[in-house]
Amino acid sequence: MKKIGLCLLLLILMSCQNMNVKTTELKQGRNMENASNTAILAAGCFWCVEAPLLLLDGVDTVISGYIGGHVTDPNYTQVSTGNTGHAEAVMVKFDPSKISYDGLLEAFFLVHDPTQLNRQGNDIGTQYRSAIFPLDEEQERKARYYIEKLNEANAYDGTIVTTIEKATEFYKAEDYHQNYYALNPNEMYCQLVIKPKMDKFKKVFLDKLK
Repeated sequence: MKKIGLCLLLLILMSCQNMNVKTTELKQGRNMENASNTAILAAGCFWCVEAPLLLLDGVDTVISGYIGGHVTDPNYTQVSTGNTGHAEAVMVKFDPSKISYDGLLEAFFLVHDPTQLNRQGNDIGTQYRSAIFPLDEEQERKARYYIEKLNEANAYDGTIVTTIEKATEFYKAEDYHQNYYALNPNEMYCQLVIKPKMDKFKKVFLDKLK
């Protein structure tokens, strides 16, 4: 993967924020979320996404969970088979006066490799797909805009395969998955996979951390 220049992402961010878009609620299922302060993103193992996003100033809560499948109330064992259709995802609650949805998309596209289809590193399966679940038309339009512009700029060695999917029911994952890195920093997966991501993330977003 190429190193993405922050200037490029900031340029996209500024352009996207100036877009004249109309916000319209979409039908999402039982739990309608407030699009003004909520984002739902999938970028591989939810442990790897939750930990860095929690560092950002303006991010209040990050909940690990499952979305996009056809099984009601799935558990980790079921989702891990890849047969339920769910993605491991995070629901991010944020303060829009401190960080925007655009800012979260910027972090999303840097915290994982969006050119890997149904995998991130050694985590393989549709449950690890790169996906954005917009909560209204404005979020959807911004997501499509980012993907288009990043592909046009050849920001990565390959084409972005991130899907934009309807935000259906989001199911909170089991309690032991929540805040996993902070509670299990010495586990091998945390040390070998999550910590390097965290170290890189801190450097790139140094002026945007809590």
